[in-house]
Amino acid sequence: MQNMNKPTKAFRIASLAALIVGVGAYFIGLYNAPMALNEKGYYFTIMLFGLFSVVSLQKTVRDKMEGVPTTKAYFLASAVATGSAIVLLVIGLLNAELLLSEKGFFGMAFTLSLFAAITVQKNVRDSQTTDKSCQTKSDTQSSDTEHENTTKIEAA
Repeated sequence: MQNMNKPTKAFRIASLAALIVGVGAYFIGLYNAPMALNEKGYYFTIMLFGLFSVVSLQKTVRDKMEGVPTTKAYFLASAVATGSAIVLLVIGLLNAELLLSEKGFFGMAFTLSLFAAITVQKNVRDSQTTDKSCQTKSDTQSSDTEHENTTKIEAA
């Protein structure tokens, strides 16, 4: 396993802020977009599908890197879902009756949201890994100290 450093608080906050800004902007833009409710539902679902799929894909890749058993089927399903979400958004935007600037806005907000979701998930995973590693080290150190104290008491 690699030596992991816990992400800094500033990086965790910036990642979470990027996720909130990206998703918030996308949904506010969607709310204000001049399109039918069923179209809005399509874009809403694409965003949720995309967020879930990239987090799932990142987790699967990370599990493989750390030697955690993963199935190829789940990895493939996550990769296909991620690709599908992106392709479905592109197809939807190409066929939407929106200004080019609005299409670009939705594309960029979507991209920011997916990237930020991956980063937030990575930060959570890194924090958990680091916390477990520190806890294991402190447990080992405390058991070594207890062993030393027991040895000293027995010697006395």
